[in-house]
Amino acid sequence: MRITGIDVHAYAVGYVHGTYVMSGGRAATHEDGTLVSLRTDEGLVGWGEVTTLGRTYLPTSPGTIRAALAELAPALLGLDPTNPRRLNQVMDATLLGQPYAKSAVDMACWDLFGRAVDRPVADLLGGVLTERWPLYEAVPLGEPAAMADFVTSRRAAGIERFQLKVGNEPGTDVARTRACVEAGGPSTVVVADANGGWDLASARSAVRGLGELPGAPVYVEQPCRSTADCALALRGSALPLVLDESVSTLADLVAAKHEAGAVSVNLKISRVGGLTRTALLRDAMQELGLRVSVEDMWGGDVVTAAVSHLAASTASGSLFMTSFFNDWTDGHVAGHRPRSVDGHGSLPDGPGLGVTVDAERLGAPVFSLSA
Repeated sequence: MRITGIDVHAYAVGYVHGTYVMSGGRAATHEDGTLVSLRTDEGLVGWGEVTTLGRTYLPTSPGTIRAALAELAPALLGLDPTNPRRLNQVMDATLLGQPYAKSAVDMACWDLFGRAVDRPVADLLGGVLTERWPLYEAVPLGEPAAMADFVTSRRAAGIERFQLKVGNEPGTDVARTRACVEAGGPSTVVVADANGGWDLASARSAVRGLGELPGAPVYVEQPCRSTADCALALRGSALPLVLDESVSTLADLVAAKHEAGAVSVNLKISRVGGLTRTALLRDAMQELGLRVSVEDMWGGDVVTAAVSHLAASTASGSLFMTSFFNDWTDGHVAGHRPRSVDGHGSLPDGPGLGVTVDAERLGAPVFSLSA
């Protein structure tokens, strides 16, 4: 099989709960998503997605991604998409860095690989180990009472794992977390995620306050921007540390455990550079005894499908936090599949990613290249 063409589409991905707010005034009602389709000489088409979360969350943007895809596209023509590792070698030799753009291409290759051999991607990533898993949902930063109400409403839908957006004034962040903990139940898992929004002094203050909350310990996610500062923020605290934005490579992952004492890392497919590299880090995390969290920056049905295959091929005892973004967004380009049920996720049926994109809904591509 050979790649004979690449199409890049733009589409709007709205937030179904109104405005998504994070630390530092970062907020969004919708995002500008990018879908990539790879056409082949055997008539099969594979799809990948990368959708940013604003322009100041991670070092990328829709325009940056599409410019990188235009640079990569000529090198993709003629390659075998069922050999993702070789294709990643070619992309790395063509363009240094730019993992976000490469992620969408890599995802489309895995979709094609599965379709070519009539197997779901989860089988190709090692096999299905978990058929059904609990999902988490992010709670937008707001007043404590509003955040608690969000937890209450989503618990009614079966969600019992929550990632609270904090990272502003420490005292108020502790109050936000307290309100959400009180709105939860005995099985509710609460993660206070600053998205790197605290400086070291604020993080130390917040961690001290969070450590005084009653009940099960609150997980603290990415309190500061760097792994080193996150480690300092949690020094002397019994609260479990989760890292996210500061981990992109295997070396980062080892440092997360042995230097920062993290118990989990939140792997975002596009930050790492695609399913190929995310699966590598996921497997390493399981060997290191770390709890696996897997998701992406943002997205709709295609990103959600990719996340589901990673989750399904992770040992259930290792799986910590997983999101179905198409529960949060309206990016339903593939019939709102996969679909969560009672706060739990599972694989879609079918080969590859298991979803079929309705290309007619997308309109004309931003650009196309054919052999």
